[in-house]
Amino acid sequence: MNRTLNKILLLTALWAICTNIFAECPPSPHDSQPSPSSPPSPEINAKEIILEHIQDSYWWHITNIGEREIVIHLPVIVYSTTRGFHVFSSSRIEHARSYEGFRIAEEGDNAGKIVETNGNGEEVRPVDLSLTKTALALVVSALVMLAIFLSVARRYGRRPKYAVPSGFAGAVEMMVMSVEDDIIRKSIGKDYARYSPYLLTAFFFIFINNLMGLLPVFPGGANVTGNIAVTLVLALCTMAAINLFGNREYWKEIFWPDVPLWMKFPIPLMPVIEFFGVLSKPFALAIRLFANITAGHAVILSFACTIFVTVKMGAAVNAGMTVLSVLLMVMMSFLEILVAYIQAYVFTMLSSVFIGLSRPEHAHKPDKIK
Repeated sequence: MNRTLNKILLLTALWAICTNIFAECPPSPHDSQPSPSSPPSPEINAKEIILEHIQDSYWWHITNIGEREIVIHLPVIVYSTTRGFHVFSSSRIEHARSYEGFRIAEEGDNAGKIVETNGNGEEVRPVDLSLTKTALALVVSALVMLAIFLSVARRYGRRPKYAVPSGFAGAVEMMVMSVEDDIIRKSIGKDYARYSPYLLTAFFFIFINNLMGLLPVFPGGANVTGNIAVTLVLALCTMAAINLFGNREYWKEIFWPDVPLWMKFPIPLMPVIEFFGVLSKPFALAIRLFANITAGHAVILSFACTIFVTVKMGAAVNAGMTVLSVLLMVMMSFLEILVAYIQAYVFTMLSSVFIGLSRPEHAHKPDKIK
């Protein structure tokens, strides 16, 4: 079982490293020698390239074949308060084009989002229900999870009752048991079983999306867990599990904690602090996951762009920085594979701890010594 898991992790690491090294980046000026009459090549804007890869988009760029771009144009679904629903392909508004009064804003607060101009000449955002790159990646990752766990369940149904699982099914069982026994059960306690389905789903959802985000080839490469909206929804699910199923002792500690009376009445100082603690827990979960994943992607892309930024510094400097950048990208890729697991582990662990704290046992006061 351990040998199979090691093979899976090794193949994943090699695939992530190879694809990250050859990730999409600006073409090198040395790839083709321009003629004397051709205009000079534009400056490389590393910030724009990094943000373009990290942010969500209305299409999914796969690769370039010569001067031809292979792009999956996703459906745009918007609702205008004055003109109703509009459905069209994102190819209509690509390259700063406008279609039916809609376009993608290039600057301002709505940069990268679909906008329209109202009757007063103001730029406003319609209700956007489009299938974006992140949304499509969520569908893909959900299908991957279904394929994994349904295939494992099918293997369990076919094997003898007391047979020891092996191969891929054994590796998945080992991860499930590790998360449930080492994280969920120890953090929550006796009622852990009722929360296991959600926490296991959250763990594998984050872990699989983190791994797929390291693969810049379709269907990987989307920055799903680096999207604040996705991490916020996960954190709100944990918040619901904490507050909807918290017991009486939990709510008593929030609204009437065991502190001196002057800290609760007439000014509810401690209840207000405890209530802000309820709101800060999901906020911390969302920001922690979002920031760590986004930072990892940005660092790898920065190393890749360094190769092209240093071209004008001379052949010697560029060759040295190319070797250094590739080595750092390999190291960061290994680190990001570890971070993919760690962030899933940390989110599940903190969610389990918060849920366990919402179900404290009644504290009995010790008998007085006579």
